[in-house]
Amino acid sequence: MSNRLTIAMPKGRIFEEAVELLRKAGYKLPPEFDESRKLIIEVEEEGLRFILAKPMDVATYVEHGVADVGIAGKDVLLEEERDVYELLDLKISACYLAVAGLPDSKMNDVAPRIATKYPNVAEAYFRSQGEQVEIIKLNGSIELAPLIGLSDRIVDIVSSGRTLKENGLVEYERIGEVTSRLIVNPVSYRIKDALIDELVTRLHEVVSVEVF
Repeated sequence: MSNRLTIAMPKGRIFEEAVELLRKAGYKLPPEFDESRKLIIEVEEEGLRFILAKPMDVATYVEHGVADVGIAGKDVLLEEERDVYELLDLKISACYLAVAGLPDSKMNDVAPRIATKYPNVAEAYFRSQGEQVEIIKLNGSIELAPLIGLSDRIVDIVSSGRTLKENGLVEYERIGEVTSRLIVNPVSYRIKDALIDELVTRLHEVVSVEVF
């Protein structure tokens, strides 16, 4: 439907902050929207349809056109390299990508092992530093890897740094800042340009005055 936008959003912290942002932009989202366990939510009065997905899948849904727009972390966009346009930095869910490991531990000179759920980001970073490393892809509990000798370092998202500290790890290098971005499918941007431009304008007005 050309008069409806489908928005892919990740569950969790980004979802909560994005919903607040949309409400401040004047979109009337029902109270039960926040507590729903549905994966597809229709908000007919606003002409919006939401797909709730895993953070890493949002850009995939937008690239393939099952969602017109999406809200995804910059970490996901860097890792996935999907064919989408990035329209707006929403300045929510701020964190950063960093290299961490055990205190005073030295990297293996022969083949340093890096555990991460961001293999493309990690490989590109170490290549830019002139280092050849072995990447070990994990899907969760990245902090465990150096504790059990699986890796020399990890590359992961850091927010407060509490998880690193509680697991006895320290941060060695900061790779890059991460916030959530509004992304769009290139075809949708041509077909539904007026609806998408209105969404961008309304969100931009809120983002430009908000301090998160």
